[in-house]
Amino acid sequence: QVQLVESGGGSVQAGGSLRLSCAVFGVTYSIYCMGWFRQAPGKEREEVARISDYGRTSYVDSVKGRFTISQDNAKNTLYLQMNSLKPEGTAMYYCAFRPTGCWGDYGAFNYWGQGTQVTVSS
Repeated sequence: QVQLVESGGGSVQAGGSLRLSCAVFGVTYSIYCMGWFRQAPGKEREEVARISDYGRTSYVDSVKGRFTISQDNAKNTLYLQMNSLKPEGTAMYYCAFRPTGCWGDYGAFNYWGQGTQVTVSS
């Protein structure tokens, strides 16, 4: 059973930085896709970034150049480095996993963490 545990959220002023972590347990797949999503109050969940098992990444346009997704396979941890944060980045951030490739018609992510709150004040 795959389990995901996020940490690293908090409150920060606009322009500041945070690094989110997602500890991954129970993964035995060599092919997988992991992602970071966020959901602000009253809004739909939005994909922020994703990374494949071999390290290819993609980002939503609004965070390109400011956020970096990465993974440390030795530590079974996914990261999201967020720089130059903006108030519109305030949301609950979730990591997600699926045992498939990242780009293709593979459907929804199968496993989700409980989320970590990020609040950016102006």
